[in-house]
This record gives sequence, C-alpha cells and structure tokens, in this order.
Amino acid sequence: MIGVERDQEIERIMRKKMEEMMRSQQQKGTSNEPKLIELNEQNFDDVINGSKPVIVDFWAAWCGPCQFMLPIFDRLARKYGDRMVFARLNVDENNAVAARYDVYAIPTFIVFKDGKMVDRAIGAVGEMGLERLIKKYIV
Repeated sequence: MIGVERDQEIERIMRKKMEEMMRSQQQKGTSNEPKLIELNEQNFDDVINGSKPVIVDFWAAWCGPCQFMLPIFDRLARKYGDRMVFARLNVDENNAVAARYDVYAIPTFIVFKDGKMVDRAIGAVGEMGLERLIKKYIV
C-alpha cells in the first residue's frame, strides 16, 4: 500500500509540474512572438480597416535595408502588438497595392488609421525612428 500511495504522490507532483511548465510556455509564446500579418492584395483592405491602427512594412526579399529593418520591426511588434497591428507586404508579389500608395522606395512604413493612410517613413529609419512613428498612433 505504501508503494502505491508513494507512486500516486509522485504522479500528482509530476502532473502539477507539467501543468506549470505548460502554462509558462503558453505565456512566453504569447508575449515573445512577433504579431506580424503577411499582407497580400486579397487581405490588405480588410486588415487596414480594422479597429486598431496598422503599420505596414512595404519590403522585398532582395532589399538589404529591408532585411536590416526586419528584426527591428519584429521587436516593436512584440512590444506594441497589443495596441497596433503590424503587417508586412512584399512589393514584388503585390505591386498593385504598393503602387496604390505610391511606394517607390523600400523599405517604406505606412501607418493606417480607420482605413486611411495617416503617416509614412521611408528608408532604414532605425529603431528609434520607427518607434517614434508608432508611438504617435498607438491607442
């Protein structure tokens, strides 16, 4: 009997530890993962017409400054993703959308509020420059 009780106690402790670890992992996942939406011609209008302000990174795979800005954009998405939508649009794959917003240099970051373009930054503006732009519009 003592062995059975001991086994049950060990199993209870292990189950409790496993639940704690799973809760911890879930909390880490939600706060650490960048909240980026990949845009295309089909979903673009739906995303920019949402209730939160949206910042869109217009980029291309071959663009060095775009690659430089990606980890910065990811960091800021983790930091402000609960107050602003962070999205990316590949201009090579969606050139009609890029042309609609006069995006001729990349990276270009455009802020939308209630579906309307309200601000933009062009080039590798760095973390401080991009964060300054974001802070003007976060709710």
